[in-house]
Amino acid sequence: MRFFIDECISPSLSLHLNQAGLHDAIHPRDRGRLREADHVIFARALAEDRIIVTENADDFRSLAAGVDLHPGLIILPSVARLKAQALMDIVIAHLTQLGGERPQDLIVNSVLTVAATGDIRIEPLP
Repeated sequence: MRFFIDECISPSLSLHLNQAGLHDAIHPRDRGRLREADHVIFARALAEDRIIVTENADDFRSLAAGVDLHPGLIILPSVARLKAQALMDIVIAHLTQLGGERPQDLIVNSVLTVAATGDIRIEPLP
């Protein structure tokens, strides 16, 4: 799966996701693009077909609701970096279990919200 990790989340999450070679995750720090506006980040994620992973639910929900097609949005709670990594592992396992060959397709035009407890909710957006 291809992810864009928002700068409000530790860049260690992109390293964690890339470690096994199964995912392609980037963080703005890795590309020298810290402090870009959310609409710029969103446009870039769309162009690169990347699922946005953020703690900033309101702004990105609003941006995603304004387009006809987006690769999906994952909302993490504000937690320590190791907990964020564990929660993303839970999300990926959940999507893989449900989605077969292309689990990322399960959240196209959707938002996946994960609670600190690991509970997952997927809703259509828009």
